[in-house]
Amino acid sequence: MQVEIITIGDEILIGQIVDTNSAFIGQLLNMNGISIKQITTISDRKEDIINALNEAKSRVDVVLITGGLGPTKDDITKKTLAEYFNCKMRFDEQAYQDVVNLFAQYEKEVTPINRLQAEVPEICEVIRNHNGTAPGMWFNVEGKIFVSMPGVPYEMKAMMKEQIVPKLKASFKLPFIYHKTVLTQGLGESFLSELISDWEDSLKKVNIKLAYLPSPGIVRLRLSTVGENESLLKQNVENKINELQELISEYIYGYEIYGEERESLEHIVGKLLSQKNKTLSTAESCTGGYISHLITKVAGSSKYYMGSVISYSYEIKEHELNVPKEILEKEGAVSKKVVEQMAKAIKEKYKTDFSISASGIAGPSGGTDEKPVGTVWIAVATPTKIISEKFLFGNNRERNIQKTANAALNMLRKELELI
Repeated sequence: MQVEIITIGDEILIGQIVDTNSAFIGQLLNMNGISIKQITTISDRKEDIINALNEAKSRVDVVLITGGLGPTKDDITKKTLAEYFNCKMRFDEQAYQDVVNLFAQYEKEVTPINRLQAEVPEICEVIRNHNGTAPGMWFNVEGKIFVSMPGVPYEMKAMMKEQIVPKLKASFKLPFIYHKTVLTQGLGESFLSELISDWEDSLKKVNIKLAYLPSPGIVRLRLSTVGENESLLKQNVENKINELQELISEYIYGYEIYGEERESLEHIVGKLLSQKNKTLSTAESCTGGYISHLITKVAGSSKYYMGSVISYSYEIKEHELNVPKEILEKEGAVSKKVVEQMAKAIKEKYKTDFSISASGIAGPSGGTDEKPVGTVWIAVATPTKIISEKFLFGNNRERNIQKTANAALNMLRKELELI
């Protein structure tokens, strides 16, 4: 069984809002063994809605529609559906009572315009809305199912979880779909692909599909499989991940199970610091506090994170982190000696077990032939040593900052796992 999602709204097409509904629906359906074939976004025009419905029913079994069910004149989805299915409107007493109950919570009377929300196409089955005024509608026509829902996310989400997914599961025999994602840092997508090419080819034999999901400094490898035997599918994926571990263990920093909360590098580092009862400080230059921002996004980070010095200028590096002026003048701020001194000084200044430092040329200007834009030095100080590494990230300022932060956190992760 395959599904198409149709989102209706000019506000999505012009970028005024982001379509988060489709992401939620896609994940929820996938976790319940339902495959998404296509997501379509269209305007609030009747002709566009009708054309999208005709095209969708030609390729999928179920069409899920969000948007255009409000009480105002620009919300035309309900009337368009009645015209599409060639039926009249009827007044649904239960839907009206839901509107009355909702207004009563705010001690208000139902307005005439909101009373119209209880009018629905006569052939639909009403999906009750306990969080808003617009009911959902379920149509079963010529073996195809069409479901129309409000575009308001919290209204749609409740309908999907409590009513629509259970109804779909009762209507179709569904397979099991399993995803697991391998998190890697330190190799670009193309280099990673070459390194694991033979392993990737072997996935077909056990019906596993691989997807590369790159972001600045990180590549996520999602393994996906579908079938009837849940335990066999999971075992096949685990076997292949064990093989991958032998090939690229130095680049793997974690895993994600689809549908569960994603684990970021900062979460993983935070867990390690907490488990080992260690503390951390940072000294940042080119990242301007972004590493600190990531670290402190994690709830409970005050247990292990002491603070930072944002040493953007030579003067601050010299006065706050004891970087000798002669080294700055001779080597430059973007150098091995400078970042190692930064890491050493902040660790001593804040009396922490570990520290991170970073200095680089984020761009888009400031590079030289010797140190082009994207040149970054990162150091990690541990209780026993200081390690440092040079990186060449490219010429995009925002991506360089993100890549630097991810590389720094991963360097720290590797050192934490050694103790």
